[in-house]
Amino acid sequence: MNPKKNFDDEPYRARIPADVDAPDKVAYGLTFRQLAILAVAALACYGAWRGLHSVVPAPVLLGGAVVIGGLVFGVAVGRRDGLPLDVWLLAAVRHARAPRALSTTDTTSATPDWVQVPKSRVAVPAPLALPADAIDDGGEIRLGGARAAMVAATSVNLALRTADEQTALVEVFGRWLNSLSSPTQIVVSAQPVDLRSAARSLSQAVDGLAHPALADAAADHARFLDDLATRRDPLRRQVLIVTRTSAGERGEHAARRRADDTARTLSGLGVTTRALDGAAVTAAIAAAADPYRPARPGGLAAPDAVITGPDIHVRKKKGLR
Repeated sequence: MNPKKNFDDEPYRARIPADVDAPDKVAYGLTFRQLAILAVAALACYGAWRGLHSVVPAPVLLGGAVVIGGLVFGVAVGRRDGLPLDVWLLAAVRHARAPRALSTTDTTSATPDWVQVPKSRVAVPAPLALPADAIDDGGEIRLGGARAAMVAATSVNLALRTADEQTALVEVFGRWLNSLSSPTQIVVSAQPVDLRSAARSLSQAVDGLAHPALADAAADHARFLDDLATRRDPLRRQVLIVTRTSAGERGEHAARRRADDTARTLSGLGVTTRALDGAAVTAAIAAAADPYRPARPGGLAAPDAVITGPDIHVRKKKGLR
């Protein structure tokens, strides 16, 4: 063994537990929340025993207490979809009681007069309260008094890198995480790819190519894309980073500046990054709300935009007023 060996040349590895946000165990391997649920259930059972032991036979009360205690214990320690079972059941109750129809227009008025069915059967839409108020042309999202911006990035495969390269990439990513001073969200999603439209556009461009060999190659590639779309369900991975201004931060374009800094810093990872403009941010939010809806050419119109179309001539018919 060489005592002069420099251990700084070797990559440093440390194991970090994945459940760093797990609540602390207070007693008997249970958290404070679980103990509180069991304590409330025990007090309820004790109150029922004191009030019913002179009326109901003791075996019936014990049987009911065992059943109720088992259900409460299962709710306290059980989990569903990564959530505690009591939180999951509360979310299910809220979802069942939530209105099914939402609208951004005024819904405080009564049912319109033109509705012909009984008003008791008409569910008036509830008001839809979105966290975002508006999206400007620069890509800044207005969230009340705060602002947010969005950065799109490609992914990097660490498995194909050497140990030194992996360490360098992790250090770059760690320095960016340590520099954050405001809430930041990283969203990694898989979205379907529309290869049929690409194959159709490529097939239409074949006739305009000058060289026959290039036209044959383009037509063959179009057939390949169409066959791939038929046999497979291709997906693409999308990485979105949402930066947000901190409370009290001044500047009308502070969120956009943070997005530009994020894109500049993460470019050291060897990925392609760009801060999204207003149209790209709108498309990203619309795709997140409905990822399987096909993209519409030209984008979505703004709420205050005037939509015009070709003139439509309506011819009156006899007897129609």
